[in-house]
Amino acid sequence: MQIYLVQHGKSRPKDQDPDQSLSPEGEKEVRRIAETAGDYRVPVQGILHSGKKRAEQTARIMSGTLNPAISIEAAQGLGPLDDVQAWKDKLEELNHFMLVGHLPFMQRLASLLVNGDQDNQVIKFQNGGIICLEKEQGWHIKWTLMPSID
Repeated sequence: MQIYLVQHGKSRPKDQDPDQSLSPEGEKEVRRIAETAGDYRVPVQGILHSGKKRAEQTARIMSGTLNPAISIEAAQGLGPLDDVQAWKDKLEELNHFMLVGHLPFMQRLASLLVNGDQDNQVIKFQNGGIICLEKEQGWHIKWTLMPSID
């Protein structure tokens, strides 16, 4: 079983855009990562996003390249400060789904799954990057695609 965790692409500052849409740089990076994932034929079945504009835009870009069998949709509980514990059991039904959201939520979810402690960071996310988590006997990080290697 695999899931793909994505932090939305870089967004415009709130004082310039109250909805914090993706910035041109953010759009470009998300497209590049989506195309790379497409080249690798990442098998995304569906995409869920937080409902915030920058996450929805990121999800749409990913969907346009990865062509999930199930269309993208907003999901409750993927906000920046939402409870990650609530998603632990939900993931059992979401094989090959992509979740697009925000920090600290994505970072805390990855940490909870991999080491059982949402506050003990296991990986550093980047805007627009993908982290693939795989569950065999337990969860582990299988691979990542990041916009930068800095």
